[in-house]
Amino acid sequence: MIDLGAPSTKDSHIKDVKEATFAQDVIEASQTQPIIVDFWAPWCGPCKTLGPILEKIVNAAGGAVKMVKINVDKAQTLAAQLRIQSIPTVYAFFKGQPIDGFQGAVKESEIKAFIDRVIESSGGQTSDNSLDDMLVAAEELLSQGAVVDATQKFAEILSVQPSHAGAYSGLVRAQIAVNEIDKAEAILNGAPAEITDTVEMETAYAQLQLAQKAQNVGPLSELREKMESEPDNLSVRFDVSQALYASGATQEAVDELLEIFRRDSQWNDEAAKKELLTIFDALKSDDPVVLKGRRKLSSIMFA
Repeated sequence: MIDLGAPSTKDSHIKDVKEATFAQDVIEASQTQPIIVDFWAPWCGPCKTLGPILEKIVNAAGGAVKMVKINVDKAQTLAAQLRIQSIPTVYAFFKGQPIDGFQGAVKESEIKAFIDRVIESSGGQTSDNSLDDMLVAAEELLSQGAVVDATQKFAEILSVQPSHAGAYSGLVRAQIAVNEIDKAEAILNGAPAEITDTVEMETAYAQLQLAQKAQNVGPLSELREKMESEPDNLSVRFDVSQALYASGATQEAVDELLEIFRRDSQWNDEAAKKELLTIFDALKSDDPVVLKGRRKLSSIMFA
C-alpha cells in the first residue's frame, strides 16, 4: 500500500498562541474568518489523538478556516475565563464570538462535520469544495505527465477523506502512467469496499486490465508488419489493437477492434466486443472516442 502520510503544519493555517495574544490572534482575527481554538496540554492523551486530525482537516480546507493551539498549562487565566473544565476542548470563533464547539477526542467524521459547519456559518466554502478543487488540479497534473505531483495531491485528498473514489482512482491511474502495474493493482485491491463499485474505480479497473494485457504484446512496429502480411489473422490484429492502446493511440485501437468485430463478431468468444467495452469503461463517457466507437459498434451489431 502507498503511504499516504500526514500533512505538515509547515506553511499551514495553524499556529501556537499564547494567552497574551489571544485577543489579537482569535478575537480580532475572527472578524474576517472563523478561527478554531484547540485547548490542549502536553500531558493530555486524547489531545495527542485529536490534534493531528484537527490540523489535517483545517489544512485541507485551504484557508477557509484557521486554527490556533493554546496550552492550558500556560494559559490558566484564559481557561478559567472560558470555563474550560476538561481537555481537549475545541471552540470556533467568528466575529469575536464563540459559535460552536465540542469536548473530547471525537471521531474524525464528526470533526470534519464540525469544521464544515463553522465554514458554512461564515459564508465560506467547505472542505468538500476544496477537495473537489484539489482533485481537478491533480487530474490536470496527471494529464500533463506530472505524475509525482499528481500522486502527492491524490494522497493529500485521501489523507482527509480516505474513501474518496476519485483520488483512489487517480492513484491507480498515476501508477499505470509510469508503468508500475503491480503497484497500481495493489492500490486498487486495497481500496475501501464501499467505493469498489463507483464509476471512478471501475474506470481505474478497466485501465488496469488494458495495461496488464498490453504487457504481453510485442512491439507495435513488428505487429504492424505481421498484420500487413497476414491481414486475415484476427489474432494478430487484436494484438495490434492492444499495442496501439498502450502507445496512446486509443482511436486507432478502437478502429482495429471494430474491424475485427465487423469481420467476425463471434471471434474468440466476442473478444473484440469485450475489449471495446473495456476501453469505453476506461474513458470518460463523453469522450469523442467513446461516443464515436459506440455508434459504430451499434451500427455493426444491428446492420
